[in-house]
Amino acid sequence: MSGTPVVMTIAGSDSGGGAGIEADIKTFAALGVHGSCAITSVTAQNTKGVLGVYDLPLQVISAQINAVCSDMDVRWAKTGMLSSAEIIGLVAEEVRSRGLSLVVDPVMAAEAGGDLLRKDAVTALKEELLPFSKVVTPNVYEAHTLSGIDVKDTTDAKKAAKKITEFGADVAIVTGGHLAASDIVYEATSDKFTVIPGKFQEGGTHGSGCTYAACIAAFLSKGCSIIEAATLAKSFVEKAIINSVKVGHGVGPVNQFGPTLKDAYRYAALQNTILAADMLVSCDGFEKLVPEVGCNIAMATPDATLVADVAGINGRIICVRNKPYIAGGVELGGSGHVGRMVLTAMEFDPCVRAAVNLSYSEKVLLICKDLGLSISSFDGNDIPSQTSMTGTMDWGVALAIKKFGQLGLKKVPDVIYDIGSVGKEPMIRLFGKSAEEVAHQVVKIVRSYSSINGLDGHIDV
Repeated sequence: MSGTPVVMTIAGSDSGGGAGIEADIKTFAALGVHGSCAITSVTAQNTKGVLGVYDLPLQVISAQINAVCSDMDVRWAKTGMLSSAEIIGLVAEEVRSRGLSLVVDPVMAAEAGGDLLRKDAVTALKEELLPFSKVVTPNVYEAHTLSGIDVKDTTDAKKAAKKITEFGADVAIVTGGHLAASDIVYEATSDKFTVIPGKFQEGGTHGSGCTYAACIAAFLSKGCSIIEAATLAKSFVEKAIINSVKVGHGVGPVNQFGPTLKDAYRYAALQNTILAADMLVSCDGFEKLVPEVGCNIAMATPDATLVADVAGINGRIICVRNKPYIAGGVELGGSGHVGRMVLTAMEFDPCVRAAVNLSYSEKVLLICKDLGLSISSFDGNDIPSQTSMTGTMDWGVALAIKKFGQLGLKKVPDVIYDIGSVGKEPMIRLFGKSAEEVAHQVVKIVRSYSSINGLDGHIDV
């Protein structure tokens, strides 16, 4: 058997994919536990609200729980939408008989609007399910409904949390969407309160409650203490809100994989740039294309907005005894100059995420033309003198792209060169979708370079 914890979610399905079972499974996967499920209800739901609720027969819910628990070592479970007293009673009996450690998310309403718990089911929740729960995670509204205490501040939240544990839960966590972003944890066995501070984050919050409770269950299944689990869960949800994506016309769903994908994109950009740089310095003849100021190659993450999101050489490729040499390591933000070129190109075409700067020569431009690469240019003297080099825009590249676009051609040319300005070396810039793609083009140019002994006139672009 695998050492990976198996966690079950017993909840409703959100057809919009933002909350419920869908949010729970995504959360479990992002945290490295195996997610299993028993669906209690199917909702017709989107980011604007719940349009319909369709409860599954009790025997179907029971069969799902039995199928999973009879095969897998399920020790922790969390509940979400349990819409009726009958469903709550069934789930309570299953949890009790199987000895499951339970986290209860007392879902009463959808973030985007719509009741998910019938009024007559609140009593069943308090009397039948909470006595068998380890942790309950109400928001302010749910804490008020369960405790009868109007929660307006931290003091009220503490009173409500303590009152809720009187129904049998070991721990109550009142989540702080309305409490200056702080979560209140009350541990009944030790009569201890802990405030987990946080910050309000900009972004969609649909599914945040489900995600939080799923986090608590996942972290507890991995051996964390309740305070560790609550702290990690809060951080996870805040990042999921920051990375939320607007997919509909209502409340945007949280994005559980946002931070993971960003890390993956950064790693991919770094590795791609490392391979590309090695490809360049390993290419015989590349030294002929290295500018006097040195060469750099860079690649951005898909969502890059800052130079810090662009992998490049912290240093440059230079020539030592007529051999190209990487003077520095590849890191995010490594090249401000080429990084700005890439960010500028992405403003016009997000798919163009890499660039390299090469020494200017008409021979190289001729080769680029023969290879079928599109070419544009700019005059360095046309760049405003007050242009700051600390921003993310390369004005020369922007001018060349706009000039290219006026010809009715594709958004970003493959090659942009300048004729230089006073005190600056003229340069050729090669663009592509990845650093490796750009490096492959440079290798083609190098291989063609020695076969051209001269030029048959000026390069027309």
